[in-house]
Amino acid sequence: MPTLGVAIISKNAAAHLASCLAAVSWADQIVVLDSGSSDETESLARAAGVRFEQTSDWPGFGIQKNRAIALLDTDWVLALDTDEIVSPELAQAIRHAIAEPQADVYRLERRSAFCGQWVAHSGWNNDWVARLFKRGAAHYSDDLVHERLVHSAAAQPLTGKLLHYSYDDFETVLNKINSYSSAGAAQRFAKGKQASLGMAILRGLWAFWRTYLLKRGFLDGRAGFLIALMNAETTFYRFVKLEQLGRVSAHSKEQ
Repeated sequence: MPTLGVAIISKNAAAHLASCLAAVSWADQIVVLDSGSSDETESLARAAGVRFEQTSDWPGFGIQKNRAIALLDTDWVLALDTDEIVSPELAQAIRHAIAEPQADVYRLERRSAFCGQWVAHSGWNNDWVARLFKRGAAHYSDDLVHERLVHSAAAQPLTGKLLHYSYDDFETVLNKINSYSSAGAAQRFAKGKQASLGMAILRGLWAFWRTYLLKRGFLDGRAGFLIALMNAETTFYRFVKLEQLGRVSAHSKEQ
């Protein structure tokens, strides 16, 4: 029987980690690679009996996920976030897929919640993510944020849902707006991108209307409006921070 390993990266992930780990407790190996948690993440991981490792640096989401994958020596890899829970139906589909593989890479249907409400629109519907793959068939991009699984083979769909508890409260929303916009700005700056305040305003407005109107966020009610606003703020601050990075760089060159 082929073996399955689960790769998870974490930081202050106590909210859903126990449920995340319990849902895949049947896997042959589970590794949690932590980047400096100050909550109960470590104790929860060790209580679940999984391998817990820590890194002293933060290279970005893509590289960190590849590090976690490298700690496994199983035939198959399932990459999860700490706020994702494999449903029983999906667990059964995963076991069947690795027992009788029809592909090297599989994609999972993710259903996401925002502050306690399941979201059916706002760009969060029809959310298929490639997460299950045969060892060596895929790896993550080196992006600081919004990393993607790189694979040459077509990803085949599996039945069942991957339940994603992405934002539990508004404190989490605000923290992610700040961290994601900073990482996005740094990533674009490293690629030589530039921005202006006008660009930041226009991009932010477009992010709101795309989410709320084009992706029918208004059908999600209050949650849809808040998601559209969150996307607008993240986009706006990303380009404001990119513009600031450009200013600082230009100033340093002048000196």
